[in-house]
Amino acid sequence: MVTACKEIRVRYAETDMMGVTYHANYFVWFETARIHLLKTLGISYKELEKKGYLLPVIECHAQFHKPVTFDDLIVVDTLMESNPGIRFRIDYQITCDGQKTTTGYTTHVFMDEKGQVTRPPKTFLDAVEAHPDGPSTN
Repeated sequence: MVTACKEIRVRYAETDMMGVTYHANYFVWFETARIHLLKTLGISYKELEKKGYLLPVIECHAQFHKPVTFDDLIVVDTLMESNPGIRFRIDYQITCDGQKTTTGYTTHVFMDEKGQVTRPPKTFLDAVEAHPDGPSTN
């Protein structure tokens, strides 16, 4: 399993008229944490794309347990199980002041530049296999 965590400060523009974070922003935070997770593996998403690999989201889900508001410091924990295949899932948990606020996941598939499903590159699989268990921060 590969884990990482990313701290994010809630911006005013991410809140709605009720003063809480607008729901769509959570998926932006999931993406921010996902890119960080790949960096934890030593993988640049930009480099994956240059090599012709795309990772579209084919499913996403979020469950909101407690709202977060402007200037809250949140932590997005990510988890990806070992041995990802053509398709893989990343789970997320957002906490604020040590309290769980949101859980969710995204499912991705490896595609080539023509939109065809493809196997993940060996470098990706090797990086996941070599990653030690345990969190990586910031």
